[in-house]
Amino acid sequence: EDIYNLLRFKMGGYRAVMPRMDTNSLGCGLRTCYRYLNQTSRSFAAVIQALDGELRHAVCIFYLVLRALDTVEDDMSIPLDVKVPMLHEFHSHLYQPDWKYTESKEKDRQVLEDFPTISMEFRNLSKVYQDVISDICHKMGVGMAEFLEKKVDSQREWDKYCHYVAGLVGIGLSRLFSASELEDSIVGQDTELANSMGLFLQKTNIIRDYLEDQLEGREFWPREVWSRYAKKLSDLAKPENIDVAVQCLNELITNALHHVPDVLTYLSRLKNQSVFNFCAIPQVMAIATLAACYNNQQVFRGVVKIRKGQAVTLMMDATNIQAVKAIMYQYVEEIYQKIPSTDPSSNKTQQVIASIRAMSLPGGPMASRHHYSPIYLSCAMLLAALSWQYLSTLSKATEEYVPAGEN
Repeated sequence: EDIYNLLRFKMGGYRAVMPRMDTNSLGCGLRTCYRYLNQTSRSFAAVIQALDGELRHAVCIFYLVLRALDTVEDDMSIPLDVKVPMLHEFHSHLYQPDWKYTESKEKDRQVLEDFPTISMEFRNLSKVYQDVISDICHKMGVGMAEFLEKKVDSQREWDKYCHYVAGLVGIGLSRLFSASELEDSIVGQDTELANSMGLFLQKTNIIRDYLEDQLEGREFWPREVWSRYAKKLSDLAKPENIDVAVQCLNELITNALHHVPDVLTYLSRLKNQSVFNFCAIPQVMAIATLAACYNNQQVFRGVVKIRKGQAVTLMMDATNIQAVKAIMYQYVEEIYQKIPSTDPSSNKTQQVIASIRAMSLPGGPMASRHHYSPIYLSCAMLLAALSWQYLSTLSKATEEYVPAGEN
């Protein structure tokens, strides 16, 4: 589930009822691809289908290619000596019309079994889109193979792992935005900001999913951090360790908050409304999730949820940079009010919140010449937001946005 626990862009976690896109004008292959998209992505499908023009098809194919790669990575029935070469070579199958894999037992195996339809539509895309998708697929496959047998140790490795499974998704999407000419070239060229978009989402999901990952035998919290609080990562779930567990949680949330200034800078550059909605919604979901998790013992006891009504409101409001800055300000203030004076990370948390405040205040250095009003929301986005009354926990909400979310 590495890959898109983004595009699990881990998007984070909604279970959405999709407004149906009119597919009558599409060829048979594209119609099949959109059917697979709706079957495998929940929330991500909604925002993809609200994108403008040919970018919609490019992002749909990008998602399905990464979902197929992720399915290989997730499939524990494939021996390592087979899986590692598969991950390394997966991008080459995009140019092999007949390649498919029929041995998978994973729930999304249809994208491997019918990969010829996906690869055909990939080859129908403009070369500028093909080059981006193939390049990201190659880099992600190599990164996934690297972490198959390796646990995340240092904070540097945490960033590297999150780069492979989510940062690369952000970079690839940004390059597609620029290739479509809906956004300026700087959006695709500034890979550091695009990487931060993915890292913020991925770290949020990893932090929130501590207990779920423990129950499934997965560990993504960096040893360098948790080893200061416990002998084993699983020890944090023991009731007698709840105080140090929460301190460890707060340190990781503080680490994740350092990406917020980059997120705000990135969003301030976007000009196209459908792209802005696509990018901003998972980011505001993530900050709301971190605020709910901060200093919260429930992370180690069950699922921390944001209210469904709160999620719908965020999706409806996050339509321009000033609104997103206000949302970010609101949630970092909520975190600030909960910082325990005795928390080992309290000073660092206060410092990063101060930097986010400075960027979020009206008239601050982030004032953008682009101001979007909710009135410009596409009909599809409005319908998507309204139908997202069926949102499950944020846990599934950002989860689908990022193709490489959990492993």
